[in-house]
Amino acid sequence: MASREFARGSVALQLREKDLTARDLYNLALRLRDVCTRTGTALLVNDRIDVALAAGADGIHLPAGSFAVADARALLGPARLIGVSTHSVGDVAKAAAAGADFAVFGPVYDPISKSGYGAPRGLEELRAVVVSVSTPMYAIGGITAARTRDVMRATSDGTAGVAVIGSVFGAKAPADAAREILTALAVTRSR
Repeated sequence: MASREFARGSVALQLREKDLTARDLYNLALRLRDVCTRTGTALLVNDRIDVALAAGADGIHLPAGSFAVADARALLGPARLIGVSTHSVGDVAKAAAAGADFAVFGPVYDPISKSGYGAPRGLEELRAVVVSVSTPMYAIGGITAARTRDVMRATSDGTAGVAVIGSVFGAKAPADAAREILTALAVTRSR
């Protein structure tokens, strides 16, 4: 199990599958737990604390409107990671004050995979968020390899990393798309 902090340059996989039954989600989480253990990747389950606990996940990601961080911590214990989706500087401050281990902020750009969270926040608001808290921040929304470089440069490496959905799952070659993003992160961090 991961410590309550991601190591610099590490990768996590978030299981976010809202249409599965609890049993099917649990079975998928078990299969992913095995893969993540073999590859040294943290496994996070979206919103389902019961599935995260049962499958031995490293933590949970709480979408807006989900459990309070304190309630999730009481159920998960001190060792598991708790991440929170945020969409404003106020959301970020609230997540940090509540003790979230990390926050995902966005959308920074127009999302590739989903909408409904308003206009893109842009690099300026991301920069304001990053300097406002010490909680590790991950940018999400329209993130590509090129934009990964822009995000990391714009925040003077204050952003912990990026979270992606559409640019990988919507790609003709998802593994190549993921490698390009990881390479962009590595190159940007090495400067």
